[in-house]
Amino acid sequence: MTLLAAKLLASYLLGSVVGSLLLGRMRGVDIRTQGSGNAGATNALRTQGKTFALGTALIDFGKGALAAALIAPIGWHALAPLGLVETQLACGLGAALGHCYPLWHGFRGGKGAGTLFGMLAWLFPSTAAAVFVVWALVLTGSGYVGLSTVLAGLAFPMLLPVIRGWPGGMLMSLALTCGLLLLWTHRSNLARLRSGTEHRFEKARIWAHWLASPAPPAKEVKDAKDAKDTRGT
Repeated sequence: MTLLAAKLLASYLLGSVVGSLLLGRMRGVDIRTQGSGNAGATNALRTQGKTFALGTALIDFGKGALAAALIAPIGWHALAPLGLVETQLACGLGAALGHCYPLWHGFRGGKGAGTLFGMLAWLFPSTAAAVFVVWALVLTGSGYVGLSTVLAGLAFPMLLPVIRGWPGGMLMSLALTCGLLLLWTHRSNLARLRSGTEHRFEKARIWAHWLASPAPPAKEVKDAKDAKDTRGT
């Protein structure tokens, strides 16, 4: 138990290195004072541009993967309190908590999605791909990043047993905790969505715009038909 606690603490401290805040110090900005006030990649893109946002996403994604791939297996053996995969998922959760409530940044960080996805991509790549599809479909339909992230997070515990088979009660509990963490950290997004004030990325609504493409006005159709009839006489 002592070793497990040490791993969780190490994962939390790793997660406390928040990509946007680390890069922001190099640039002399704190994106928590800009845009939505969130320290995640979406607000980084909105306020600092693509390069800054990409760096943010890579750091945050990498924390989850490193916690699962490097910290969790240290000293693990068959008599450990949790199985190896369960320990890896728990460490990924620890890193996500560090991202959301970072020790190094006054406990004000991001919302944990990138870090959790890094852990998920390392542990369950097929499930991660399915979760990403859910995220992409909701985003391209609604344009709401927060809603897309919450639904993708809640889809994780539902897709995991479908793709991998029943993983056991402990692993399912940890997977459900991941989804609930994203639901909690995005509660302000959901509140704004209910009030109609949530920011929407209209350019992301690819298939929604395609399905909603209006038919040409009746007058334009009639003019085109008349022009065709005129050319035929």
